[in-house]
Amino acid sequence: MTAEYQPSLLSGADLRAAEVSWAYNQTPQQSPFTPAELQGWKQRIHTFQTTVSVAQPPTQGSLFDPAPAASPVDAMAPLGRSLTIAPFDLPQRNAEFWREQFSDAGNAALYFVVDHEIPLLLYVGETIKANQRWKGTHDCKRYILNYVAIHRQHDLPVQVNIGFWPHAPEDRQARQALESALIYKWRSPFNKENWRFWGTPFV
Repeated sequence: MTAEYQPSLLSGADLRAAEVSWAYNQTPQQSPFTPAELQGWKQRIHTFQTTVSVAQPPTQGSLFDPAPAASPVDAMAPLGRSLTIAPFDLPQRNAEFWREQFSDAGNAALYFVVDHEIPLLLYVGETIKANQRWKGTHDCKRYILNYVAIHRQHDLPVQVNIGFWPHAPEDRQARQALESALIYKWRSPFNKENWRFWGTPFV
């Protein structure tokens, strides 16, 4: 890959081959994992995420049961079907999509960073301007750079992309509440709310 490479938005069948190309030219740092440890870390998260049902099943309550502790998912009950977003099925974008020239700033959206090689949901975020979200500094960029670089160091397959869900609420508070509910639901490892579960090997 040459220094003059300029990534672009992909469409159609090419979306499935999209990757975070800007990460591949990075000099890998010393890996915090052996290959087996890296695969084990990913497998633990994948195992949890495969237990997450996209559609929340109904629960049978009882008048005599103690009230369960409220969770972010409970708090988002008014949005109902919004919690059934399927992150792995969204159209994929290369992580440098924001370098393209857009006629507008884009709409409110939730976005999902996914390693489709497994698959694994790494990060959940929200934005009011989907076409400009990753311009400038963003901590998740560094996490992805480190994640991809370590895979390259160990010669392991990796395919990280970003998918946008364009139906997020325009209201910031509602949008952020939905983001929090989905972070809680999927336990995405790059979101700081879930570091206690998976550690911070790529931070």
